[in-house]
Parts: sequence; structure tokens; C-alpha cells
Amino acid sequence: MRGSHVKVTFLFVCIAAFSLLPLAAHAQQTDAKFPSHPITFINPVPAGASSDLCFRMISKEAEKFLGQPIVVINKTGGSFTVGIAAIASSKPDGYTIGYAGHPGMFVPPLTEKVPFHPVNDLREIMQFGIINIAITVKGDSPFKSWKDIVAYARQNPKKLTYGSAGVGSFGHLALEQIARGEKVQFTHIPFKGSPETQVALLGGHVMVGTGDFNYPLIESGEIRLIMLIAEKRSPYYPDVPILKDLGYDVPAPTFLNVAGPKGLPDEIVRKLDDAYSKAMKEPAFIKGMKDLRFTIFYRNGKELDEYVAYNYNAFARLLKEQGLIK
Repeated sequence: MRGSHVKVTFLFVCIAAFSLLPLAAHAQQTDAKFPSHPITFINPVPAGASSDLCFRMISKEAEKFLGQPIVVINKTGGSFTVGIAAIASSKPDGYTIGYAGHPGMFVPPLTEKVPFHPVNDLREIMQFGIINIAITVKGDSPFKSWKDIVAYARQNPKKLTYGSAGVGSFGHLALEQIARGEKVQFTHIPFKGSPETQVALLGGHVMVGTGDFNYPLIESGEIRLIMLIAEKRSPYYPDVPILKDLGYDVPAPTFLNVAGPKGLPDEIVRKLDDAYSKAMKEPAFIKGMKDLRFTIFYRNGKELDEYVAYNYNAFARLLKEQGLIK
């Protein structure tokens, strides 16, 4: 009886195992055919913004290599965190990807409760560019260099006013960190975003602006670039210094990327990386990035995962130094 029981149990195990084979084969077949229907690209920036245009440009070119449409959907709010949360919580099948942008990746997750962790809940697919973040003054300002601004602040404590895209924005954090190092005091005036900051600067309501900028205003002379909050000099403005040129060690990870949820299979990541990497070489994309004055720059997913983790830890140290987190 015992032997018969073992044989019956073994028979059921075999039947169950064979019944799963078609499902496994189907799963492999589905992966091999990726993508078999349109892909959704979540963009946390408003429609029509410079970075929105660049994601629409590169996704249009990537469609050619994937053979399926990429539908860009703007999901704004919460300093990019609403859109990033939607990417992180999506099914890891490659059909929902998006822009996990720097404004929502490093400060909000450390200073407030958000429904994702930038390192643990996302998988980076690739980076294709760098966005411009700058310190600017009005074209007729007496400040010709950053040295002039620091000298004025030293002689006039708290009289140097600067606008930013809000508390915790890259511009705000960079200037406060610099002020600490220089032992000077600025007066911070937060706005809802870079466009409002730019209007305030042009109207004379602040003396210095930080954030993204409208390059035609730079090239017409209405606004002057003083410094770029960047890791490398811009090929479009090679004479404009960056943070490290002036001796400041402040993180500035202003990347343009494609990311998906954690658990995204390697094969799907490779296919998406391959398509977007090929799109970077298309003439229409190269021209579009030049028109926007964005720098084309590539990192693969593994490199970008490491880069994000490094900067997340760097911002944790910076925010602790400034007393914004415990």
C-alpha cells in the first residue's frame, strides 16, 4: 500500500509539472515578442516644457526600433513624485516606463513621505542627456561673475535676494550650501518653478535666479549666465563655469533618463536600452537637443543605478548638514 501511495503521488507531481510547461513556454514567447502592443511613457513634467519636448522627440525615434508606438502621458505634481510613483508601482513588463527626474528622486524622498524609494523601487534603463540648471542675473546687472555676487553678499548681509523653484530645489540647496562655505547670508525667495523665477528676475523682484532657463533670453542678452549647477561644462556655453570650477563640492545630477519599475527583466531592459540608444543617433533627435541646448550624454542602466544610489546618499548628507532632515 505504501508503494502504491508513492507511485500515485509521483504521478500527480509529473502531471502538474507537465501542465505548467505550456505556461512557461507562453511566458518565454511573450518576452521574445516584446513589445507586442503600445508602450506608455510617463513624464512628470508639464506638457510643452523643454524636457517634455525632448522625451517626445527621443520616444518618437525609439518607436522605429521597437515597432510599437510609445505614448507619452504627462503625470505632474509633487515635484515629480506623482509621476515617478506611477512608474515605480507599474507592472514590470516593460509596457510602462518613464522619466524618473532628479527633482523627485533625491530631495522629496528624504524630506517627506513618498510612495517609492528611488533606489529600491526603480530600475534604470538608460540616460540620454543632461538638462541645464543655472545661476543667472538680469542682463543689466552689475554682477558679472559669481565672485561679484559673493563680494556683495559679504558686504551686505541678507540683502542679496535669489529666487528658486522652491525649498529643496537644486538651486536652493546649492546656494545655501555655498553660503555656508563662504560664510555669507542670502535671502531666499521660493517660487513654484523656474518660469516664475525667471519672470521675477526680469522684473527686478530678485537679484539672482536659479533653475532652468530660457536660452533665447540668454542669447539675446536679457539674462546673463553666471554659473551652471552641473557636473560638466556645457558645450553650448563653454565659458560658463560650473560648481567645481569655483571650488564647490555640491551634487548636481541633472540627468534625462528612461526608467521602469524594479523587477523589469534583463531582456526587456536590453531591448529598451537598445532602441533609445539608437534613437540618440538619429539626426532629428540630435537637432532637437541642440535646439533646446540640452547635452546628449549616455549611461547604461547599471551605471545609472549606481549613479542614482551615489547621489541619493550624497543628498542625504547634504540635507543633514543643512538641518532639513535628522
